[in-house]
Amino acid sequence: MAKQRRAVVIAQGAEDDLAGIYRRRIAQRGAGGSDGADALLDEIVRAIESLGEYPLRGAVPVELEALGIQLYRQLSPWPWRIIYLPEETRVTVLVIADARRDFRTLLEERLLR
Repeated sequence: MAKQRRAVVIAQGAEDDLAGIYRRRIAQRGAGGSDGADALLDEIVRAIESLGEYPLRGAVPVELEALGIQLYRQLSPWPWRIIYLPEETRVTVLVIADARRDFRTLLEERLLR
């Protein structure tokens, strides 16, 4: 029996993250070209879409694992970290941010409030 693909949902906070990433890349390098905003957005979206087929492939974020929280997972297409919640029928993307940020504080603000 074939594995059923899960729906992938992007939470509003993650949508806002994507919009900010796109705006910053446009300001830095423009929209086109192999390192432009459009290519970057395509790369991140492909990674997110792949979660529907392989939702458990990501590791538990170390910041959450240290607190005993095992619910969330992450993909890390450098330099980004995509934090998501795999559920029975869907995967919800919650955070998309630069991995060089203070992730402990970011996760506390976004997931543990």
